[in-house]
Amino acid sequence: MAIALSHGGATQYASSERSQELLVGTKKGVAILQQDAAGSWKLAQRTLPDLHISSILMPPKTVLIFAGAFHGSIHASADGGRTWERRDTGLTQDDVYSMAWVERDGGVRLYAGTEPAHLFYSDDFGGSWTELPGIRNVESIPNWTFPAPPHVAHTKNITFDPANPDIMLVSVEQGGLLKSTDAGHSFSDLEGFHDDVHRILVHPEDSKLIFMTGGDGMYVSTDGGVTWDHRTDKSDNIGGYPDTLVLHPRQPDMMFIGAAQDNPGSWRESHYAGAKVSRSNDAGKSWNQVKSGLPDDLQGSIEAMCLEDYGDSFSIFFGTTSGEVFSSQDGGEHWSCIMEGLTPISKGGHYQALTTA
Repeated sequence: MAIALSHGGATQYASSERSQELLVGTKKGVAILQQDAAGSWKLAQRTLPDLHISSILMPPKTVLIFAGAFHGSIHASADGGRTWERRDTGLTQDDVYSMAWVERDGGVRLYAGTEPAHLFYSDDFGGSWTELPGIRNVESIPNWTFPAPPHVAHTKNITFDPANPDIMLVSVEQGGLLKSTDAGHSFSDLEGFHDDVHRILVHPEDSKLIFMTGGDGMYVSTDGGVTWDHRTDKSDNIGGYPDTLVLHPRQPDMMFIGAAQDNPGSWRESHYAGAKVSRSNDAGKSWNQVKSGLPDDLQGSIEAMCLEDYGDSFSIFFGTTSGEVFSSQDGGEHWSCIMEGLTPISKGGHYQALTTA
């Protein structure tokens, strides 16, 4: 069994037993980590070393694993990530930022988001891709941008209503949050929050309850995205710049968030993100840091997080721009560094702001 940890790929896995293999998307390819019988992890192999991997996807009903790359298109592997082939017919943008899958009509549909912010789908496991132009027919598009040159927005995150695969939410960084009720053929802008939107999660037992992280904190909607409550900001101890967000599928009120102290503009001066991990047991109403086993100061930013649910337990992993992978087997109460020395696990050039001169 294997799962994957990447910035723009899947964040939730359900398995019959704990996986002993972790595929990590890094600046220099896919790092395949393996756990031995004693519980120690080692770097077993590195593949696609010339590509900065943004997203890794392991959809159901196929042996294929997909890897999206910044300026490197989409590749697929049929042997657990050991070898890859390009699988991007019809993909007219090769700077892939995010990937997602959803089961619909008895099959599996893959989605890919890019920079510039476009959206594509495939119904044949990447054999061909079709653009969904509706994402670029919204009123907010003249305001789409990004702070760093060349100031081009990207499709940061793609998620779905667990009760209805036709309802999807797409974040554009920076540009806002878009909602579709027809499987991505048309979109509308949601409003009521800062336009630097990072991640979105829909509560699996209440589709009107939506969680969002962004450049000025965390927001929650209880009415399907019509209105939003600004739950955390820079004054909160979870960190003022939250990004990664996962929830437990069987206990969905339990959530984990990874956040930096402040936005990347501050990192360029201090070369320090001051990242933190926090847990909520009440669907985001309150948060507590979980830091036992973590360094007092995480210099890097947390840019990938995933949770694997198996049996009566679960594991959670996160990766940093410093090339570290941390794991907890007890709900975040205790953490251990299972790997260090990897190349950055990073969105685009975020890691550059954290590199000391």
